[in-house]
Amino acid sequence: MRTYRLAAATALVAALTLTATACGGGSTGAGGASGGSPKTLTYWASNQGTSLDNDKQVLEPELRKFEQQTGIKVNLEVVPWSDLLNRILAATASGQGPDVLNIGNTWSASLQATGALLPFDDATFAKIGGRDRFLPATLASAGAAGKDPAAVPLYSMAYGLYYNKKLFQQAGIATAPATWEDLVADGKKLTTGSTYGLAVEGGNISENVHNVFALGRQHGTGFFDAAGKPAFDSPAAVAAVKQYVDFIATDRIAAPGDAEYAANQSVTDFATGKAAMLMWQSAGANLKSHGMNPDDYGVVPVPAPAGASGETAISSMVAGINLAVFKNTHNLGGALDFVKFMTGDDEQKQLNASYGSLPPVRAAQADPAFATPELKTLAGVLATSAAPLPQVPAESQFETLVGTAVKNLLASAAAGKPVGDDAVKAELTKAQQQMTAN
Repeated sequence: MRTYRLAAATALVAALTLTATACGGGSTGAGGASGGSPKTLTYWASNQGTSLDNDKQVLEPELRKFEQQTGIKVNLEVVPWSDLLNRILAATASGQGPDVLNIGNTWSASLQATGALLPFDDATFAKIGGRDRFLPATLASAGAAGKDPAAVPLYSMAYGLYYNKKLFQQAGIATAPATWEDLVADGKKLTTGSTYGLAVEGGNISENVHNVFALGRQHGTGFFDAAGKPAFDSPAAVAAVKQYVDFIATDRIAAPGDAEYAANQSVTDFATGKAAMLMWQSAGANLKSHGMNPDDYGVVPVPAPAGASGETAISSMVAGINLAVFKNTHNLGGALDFVKFMTGDDEQKQLNASYGSLPPVRAAQADPAFATPELKTLAGVLATSAAPLPQVPAESQFETLVGTAVKNLLASAAAGKPVGDDAVKAELTKAQQQMTAN
């Protein structure tokens, strides 16, 4: 059994306790890293559907199709987001993991640094159909710049601003907001009675960091400097985080209770008319599961500052799920066959249509099935105004620490405590100090 960079992996395990949304021990099924039949594979899938059972309903027919084509049986485990990263980290440290697994694309560089994942060099890409099949923006979130990707894109998503057409009409608002000034003004008009203008998910550290990352880019920071060192408490970072916290603290367009939301409750509030706007990644399938008709809402890019262009017009992180192979699999040929199958044009259309996401494969995304108003908007965001989260080894720690800092600040705002620049800077400085200590 091959040993990987245990010191790096162990440090990551100790440092990270991420509860993700977006993106233990590594029990190995037949064909996994500890050995097994070349006619079996173990696959850890992330929870993309409305439940773990829903994922099994979507995936198991496709896995049977793969078995019929290749003779390779795939043992499926759908892992909840709350467990996935720690399960993967434990597997990278022990060398005991699945053959193939889903990873949140924001974790790519962190997991790449452990050395446990198979690099996709040109020769490996050739075995799955070639690098050029994938959209460039999606490959930008598959590992550190200048290195072979640690995974390949599987499902693509982007953030959009969802708005309730009926509530906008009732408030006399003719168009969706394009700037933050418009969003706050509209949000105040829409906040009435038991309805708020905007739903946020303050207890969800991944949603927090995804949103403040886009705001940070608009303010001129990526939260890391050019040398890859953390710059969490820079003036631009403070301004970005404060803008997000102010939705509860000073603008009062989001409900104080939103500070505790951590499990898609903001989506539920939007779907049930308790909030008129929602910033979310590819929410259509989730909204449908809550009984909301696509005709009831519109989707536009998340706002940017008035007159913004280029870097300051970034409105979303490049969201999505990547597919990775454990380097020490005993069935490398079968694992790559499975990756080729899952990223094939037909399978990309089938899976992404089931999950309401966008295929990262060019030919599949061109299919008319992905030309709905929602998906056309999100595809435009991915193509023109999305940026990958920092592709640095410490990215996962960044998500945990900054996302938690935002969670703490939102909780203070919800409790009625003043949250000024100094309070924001203090919380972000603490996060940076924790990063440095780790």
